[in-house]
Amino acid sequence: MQEIILASASPRRKQLLEQVGLEFSCMTADVDEEAFYNLHPGDLVKKLAWQKAQAVAGRTEQNIIIAADTVVVLDDVIMGKPLDREDARQKLTLLSGREHQVMTGICVVNQQNESHSTEFEVTKVWFRHLSNGEIQGYLDCGEWVDKAGGYGIQGLGALLIEKIDGCYFNVVGLPLSKLYQLLYKQGVYLLGGEAPNGVQGWN
Repeated sequence: MQEIILASASPRRKQLLEQVGLEFSCMTADVDEEAFYNLHPGDLVKKLAWQKAQAVAGRTEQNIIIAADTVVVLDDVIMGKPLDREDARQKLTLLSGREHQVMTGICVVNQQNESHSTEFEVTKVWFRHLSNGEIQGYLDCGEWVDKAGGYGIQGLGALLIEKIDGCYFNVVGLPLSKLYQLLYKQGVYLLGGEAPNGVQGWN
């Protein structure tokens, strides 16, 4: 029986898969993300998702692997995770009162038949105009640590956002509807049907 492996240590992605009742294990995937920063953001997240999936595939056999990578893009420039508090402050100041995009690349690898599916999702996000006090208050909560763009929509970061256009779960880090479609292509039927390749993982 094939098992499902999430190629990520992200607690947010783990929680999203648990939310839809998926049974899986986690394996970390170390990839040099900066090596691909010359690519268009959409191509970048797909490339990194594929690289993460391959990193895990090299350590396991006959499984379904889910990998993802998320970036925040402002004016076609990728905003990575903050280096420190000051960098987070600068990122939030740039995002204040403006629209940006959150892009997530997803790759699902089926090791049994040596096939894979890769896509990416885009969500538009609008920040309110933030005061210096609001930015400092958000920095004080520490939620910005290890977050692309320096914020997390699933926490206090929700207070910074005026509206979004697109998939909310994409902004969290894993667009569930897109993932469902990719899993379906690989014989993992989360809403009925019978997986022809004997995949286990849905309860």
